[in-house]
Amino acid sequence: MTELVDRPLAGIVLRLLSGVLFTGMMVCVKAVSETVEVGQTVFFRSAFALIPIMIFMMWRKEFPRGLATRRPGGHLLRSGFGAAAMFASFAAVALLPISEATLLAQLTPVMMAVGGVVLLGERFSRQRALALGLALAGVLVLILPSLSFESSTGNVTGYVLGVLSALLTTGALLTVRRISRTETAGAIAFYFILVSALAGLATLPMGWAPLSQEALGLLVLSGLFGGAAHICMTLALRYAEASRLAPFEYVALLWPILADLLIFHAPISNGFLFALPLMLAGAGLAAFEGRQIKWPLRR
Repeated sequence: MTELVDRPLAGIVLRLLSGVLFTGMMVCVKAVSETVEVGQTVFFRSAFALIPIMIFMMWRKEFPRGLATRRPGGHLLRSGFGAAAMFASFAAVALLPISEATLLAQLTPVMMAVGGVVLLGERFSRQRALALGLALAGVLVLILPSLSFESSTGNVTGYVLGVLSALLTTGALLTVRRISRTETAGAIAFYFILVSALAGLATLPMGWAPLSQEALGLLVLSGLFGGAAHICMTLALRYAEASRLAPFEYVALLWPILADLLIFHAPISNGFLFALPLMLAGAGLAAFEGRQIKWPLRR
C-alpha cells in the first residue's frame, strides 16, 4: 500500500486542477452532444482515458501487476454502476447547462450518507436527515420553475437524468468503499474505464454518427481530460485528507459556471442560484458528518 504524504498545499492545488480538467471534459461532451450519440461519446471518453491512467500506473510501478484482483465481481458491479452513471451524466449534459448538471452531481455525498444507513447499517443521524432535507429542497427549487413551462420538457428530462447519474455514482462509490480494502486505486479506475468503453462500443449497432475532425478531436480531449482529472484527484487524496479538501470541492462549481457564460453563452437561471446554497449546504453536512474541520494549510 502506498504511504500517504502530508502535503496539504499540493493536495489542494491538485484538487483544483482536477476540477478544471473535469470541466474541460464536460465542455467537450457538451460541444459534440448535438451531433454525436451518447454511447459513442462514452466510448471515446473511456478509451482515451485509458492512456493517462496506464501512464500513471506505470509511473507508480503498478502496471500490469497492479491489475491483479481478488474481487472480480466487485469490479464488475462498481464498473456497471459507473458506466451507467456516465451514460446518464452525458445525456443530462446534452439537455442542461454544465453548471446545473454539475450541481446535481453534488447529490452524491448526500445519497452516500443515506446509502451507508440502508446498505451498510450505519446510524441515521439528525445531521444526515438535515443534509438530505436540504439537498431535496435544492433539487425542488432547481426543477420547479421548469415544471411551469411546456417547452421545458428537455430540462425536466435532464434533471431526472442528472439525479439518476448521482444515484448510480453513489452505488459505484459504495462499492468502491467495499473493494478498496483489497484492490488498488489504479485497478479500480482501469476496470471501470475498460467496462465503460465496452459499454459504449456495444451501442455501435444502434448507429454512430460520422465524425468531423473537430468532433473527433473533442472526443479525444474528453478522454484525456477525464483520465487526467482522475489522476489529479487520486494524488490530491494521497497528499491531503479528504476533510481538508472538502471545502475546495465546491470551488470546482465555479468552472462550469464560467464555461456556461463564456463558451456556451448560457445565462445562469434563478433556480440554479437559489438551489446552489441549499444543495451545497446539504452536501457539506454529509461530507463533514462526525469530522472536525481542519483548516487547509494547518499542519
